[in-house]
Amino acid sequence: MNRDQPAPINRRALLKLGLAAGGAALATRYSFAAPAASPSRFVFIIMRGALDGLSAVPPYADPDYARLRGELAIAAPGAGDGALALDGYFGLNPGLTFMHEAYGAHELLVLPAVATGYRERSHFDGQDVLESGITQPHATQSGWLNRALVNLPAARHRGRESGVALAQNVPLVLRGSAEVASWSPSVLPDLDDDTMRRIADRYASDPLLARRLAEALATGGEVDQSPAQAMGGDAAGAAGAGGAVGNAAMTAVVRSTAGRYIETVRTAAGFLRRDDGPAVAVFDTTGWDTHFNEGGAQGQLRTRLAVLDQSLSTLKETLGDVWPRTVVLLATEFGRTAAANGTRGTDHGTGSAAFLLGGAVAGGRVLADWPGLSARNLYQQRDLKPTLDLRSVMKSVLHEHLQIASGALDRDVFPDSSAAPYVAGLLRNNEA
Repeated sequence: MNRDQPAPINRRALLKLGLAAGGAALATRYSFAAPAASPSRFVFIIMRGALDGLSAVPPYADPDYARLRGELAIAAPGAGDGALALDGYFGLNPGLTFMHEAYGAHELLVLPAVATGYRERSHFDGQDVLESGITQPHATQSGWLNRALVNLPAARHRGRESGVALAQNVPLVLRGSAEVASWSPSVLPDLDDDTMRRIADRYASDPLLARRLAEALATGGEVDQSPAQAMGGDAAGAAGAGGAVGNAAMTAVVRSTAGRYIETVRTAAGFLRRDDGPAVAVFDTTGWDTHFNEGGAQGQLRTRLAVLDQSLSTLKETLGDVWPRTVVLLATEFGRTAAANGTRGTDHGTGSAAFLLGGAVAGGRVLADWPGLSARNLYQQRDLKPTLDLRSVMKSVLHEHLQIASGALDRDVFPDSSAAPYVAGLLRNNEA
């Protein structure tokens, strides 16, 4: 490890205003037809929007970190609102308390400075590469995880559907010739934060409508803490409208998101716990595109990380005795700029952080060849330089955990990944 110094909206509210119509319906398609498709379980969580890895995993001991990050910097462990201690050099964002506990239980492997082979900054293209497993955007209509399912060993591939997508539509990563199931809680998705910002912006100039929106959000959102508490004090700027309307809107978004994530992970766990259940599950998390008022130890990003953290805790609890044979990979399409922009946020970057979590993970470690944050070490003089190819992690987990042959992985699943070598010892069964 090379371092510069040694390590030591609530939809109901909108219905009241007539802004949305229609009812929610339960859409399901699942029928896992054969017993015990695989004893191992793999969950892939896509963090759409480009996670700021320097906030999720702050390298507080890097001598350039505090200067470069400014007000976004998170202090060392032990300070007020300091990072959660890992290895004496890196920490976790203070919102990730369950993940910190998992690290202490050797069930979390932290991967700073990672990226796919994509080096531009388009969400659309970056997510395509993340899901296809091919370096060139839009080069294929199938996803790496579906191609992996095709290559599951025969003894582990007895089920008709070996994967499940918990989404409105099957994401690219699970599209392909292998049959997969899908589940969605509603045909009408929850409103995301961008939509809520637009609504708040539109209503802010009209006192009557602004008051009606604020009242609807307050009564429909069942908020049991103040907007400022829920959003860490940055809600007004993040919502773009200011005042009570912006705060209430962003609070409702966060609470709606929390409920959706909890429902999703409980459903995922229900599928994975079944003896005839799928080997893999995939679902999205959103809201990681923090151009405005990102916050550091407090603020909107910490709040979103805390929501995700709570969901992961629920996943472990609900999986029960399946957790020891489960691996969860959390990854994003690319990172964010190392320095803050002019609106107290970060723009699209390159290197980010990823996480391997689960009872089958050889955790309690930070796996990084840290490039440093000095000006000469930044990618294109603005971004964290990635030193680990995310495909190396994906290939290694699929090989070790789902017993997919390396030849099939190199030939079919990640056909242009010769520059992404396997990483040994990611899982407990390969610990020394």
